[in-house]
Amino acid sequence: MIKKVTIKDIARIAGVTPATVSMALNNRPRIGAETRKKIIKIAGELDYQPDLLARSLICRKSYTIGLVITNIADPFFPELAQGIEEKADELGYSVIICNMNRSMRTVGERIETLRGKGVDGIICATALVDDSPIRKLVDDHFPFVLLNRRHYDPDLSNKIDYVVLNNFSGGYSVVKHLYRLGHNRIAQLAGHFKASTVIERNKGALQAMKDCGIKQTPRLTIGCEYSFEQAYDAAKKLLKMKRPPTAIFSHDDYMALGAREAVLEMGLRIPEDIALVGFDDINTASLTGIDLTTISQKKYEMGELGVKILVEKLEKAVPQLVNHVVLKDRMVIRKSCGYHLTGYVR
Repeated sequence: MIKKVTIKDIARIAGVTPATVSMALNNRPRIGAETRKKIIKIAGELDYQPDLLARSLICRKSYTIGLVITNIADPFFPELAQGIEEKADELGYSVIICNMNRSMRTVGERIETLRGKGVDGIICATALVDDSPIRKLVDDHFPFVLLNRRHYDPDLSNKIDYVVLNNFSGGYSVVKHLYRLGHNRIAQLAGHFKASTVIERNKGALQAMKDCGIKQTPRLTIGCEYSFEQAYDAAKKLLKMKRPPTAIFSHDDYMALGAREAVLEMGLRIPEDIALVGFDDINTASLTGIDLTTISQKKYEMGELGVKILVEKLEKAVPQLVNHVVLKDRMVIRKSCGYHLTGYVR
C-alpha cells in the first residue's frame, strides 16, 4: 500500500517546519516568496493531496463557500461563477453551487441546504429586496455577501455586504441611447419586479424617458422572470399591439435573445424594424449575426470581489467594515440598436 504524502514529509525535504508548509500551501502571509515557491514545487513533485476532512476537523471549518444563483441556463451565471470559483480556489476554498431554476420561492431552502452541508459562508446572487432568508442570515451572524443584488430593508443596509453594478445608470443610458437614435416608444422586458436590479434599471429608464420627454406607458413594461420563453412570448405580445414599440430594452441578455427569436419569427428585422438592447454583455451577445447592443457587467470581477470580501470576513478575527461596492456600467454598442445605420439623430 502506497504511503500518503503528508505535510511533515514536505517539511523534512524543504528543511522547514510543518507550520511553514501549511501556511505556504494555504497562501497565508508571512512566508517568503522563494520559500513558498520551493514548498509548492516539492508538494507538486510528491503529488501531495491535502486531507481536507482532517483539516476541517482541526480548524472547525469546511473551507467551502455556498453559491446561490437564479438559473444556471442563463449565460450570465456561469461567467459569474467562473470568477467566484477561480478566486475561491486561489484562496484555498471550494464552491458548492445551488441553482434556483428561476423559482425565487426556494431561496430560503437553498440557503438552509448549504448551511446544513457546513459551508463557511454564502454568496447569494439571486435575493429579492425584502427576502426574509437574508434577514435570517443577518440575525444568525452567518457570513454572506450579495452579488448583483441589494436588500432594501433600512435596518439591514449597514449590515449586508454587496457588490453590484450601477443599475440606475445602466437603465438610464439605454433609454437615452435609444432616444438619440430616434425612438419614442420603448418597451422594457423586466425580470422579477422585487429584484433590486429590475427596480433600479427601471427607475433609470423611467428617469431618462422623463428627461427626454417620452411618454411613459406602463403596459410597455412586462415582467418575464428572467425567462427566455417568457421574453419570447412578451415580445410577440408587444409587437402585435396596435401601436407596437419601435425599440425593446431587455433587462438581461438572456431575455433579449428570447425577444430576438420572436422578432425574427414574425418576419421583422433587427434593427431596421425594431431596435433591441440587452443588459449584462454575455459572451453570446458579441457573436456575428446577434451583435447585441448591451450594458457590460464585470461579471468575473464581480465574482472575484465577492469571494475576496467573504473570505476576509471568514478569516479576520475582528469584525470588518461592511463593503458596499458599486461597479461602473459601460455601454457596448453593436448592430442590434441601429447606431451603425444612422448614428444619433438627436
